[in-house]
Amino acid sequence: MGIIVPVLTLVFLLLTTMSHAASKPRMILVGGSAQAWKVPDSPGNTLNHWAENNRFKLGDILVWKYDAKVDSVLQVTKEDYDSCNTANPLKQFNDGDTKFELDNSGAYFFISGAPDHCAKGQKIHLVVLAERNPGGGGGGGSVDRGAGDNPKVTPVSPPANTPAPAPAHNAAGGLNVGSGLFLVAVAIGLAMA
Repeated sequence: MGIIVPVLTLVFLLLTTMSHAASKPRMILVGGSAQAWKVPDSPGNTLNHWAENNRFKLGDILVWKYDAKVDSVLQVTKEDYDSCNTANPLKQFNDGDTKFELDNSGAYFFISGAPDHCAKGQKIHLVVLAERNPGGGGGGGSVDRGAGDNPKVTPVSPPANTPAPAPAHNAAGGLNVGSGLFLVAVAIGLAMA
C-alpha cells in the first residue's frame, strides 16, 4: 500500500502536465527552417508540400524568418494567391520575423511580396482544421476565408442513403484517454499492493 500513493501522485502529475501542454499554442516555423521562406529550388520542394504534411490547429502561431530588406509576407485571398496579386493584401508583414496566429478554421493563403517571387512558387496555402464539438452531432462544415474577417461557412451533410455507423461497444464508452490512463495506473497500483 505504501507504493500506491507515490505511483498515483506521479500519474496525476503526468496527466496534468500533458493536459496543460496540449492546450498551449504551438510556434511553427514555416517550412521547418529559418531559410524556408524563399523561391523553391524545385517544383517538388514547395512550402505547400510541407504544409500538406502538417496539421494546423486553432491557436497555432506561424513564424516566418526572412531578410526584411528584400522580402515580405502577404496574407491574401485565394484569387490573389492564384494570380500572385500583391496589390491588395489582407495583411502585410515586412519585419523579417513575422508571427501570425491561426485564429479561425479554414484556408489561409500567403505569398511573397517580393517582385516575381510568388510567380516562381514562393507562396503557401494551408488549412486549419476546425475543433470537433464534443457535444454536437450532425455533419461538419467547411470554411472559406474570403476578403473579410468573417469566414463564410458551407455546411456539409452526409449523403441521404448513407447509414449511420453502429455505436462502438466499449466498456469505457464515456471515458477519455486521460481517464483510461488513470484507470491503468490504479490497476498497476492495486496489482503491486
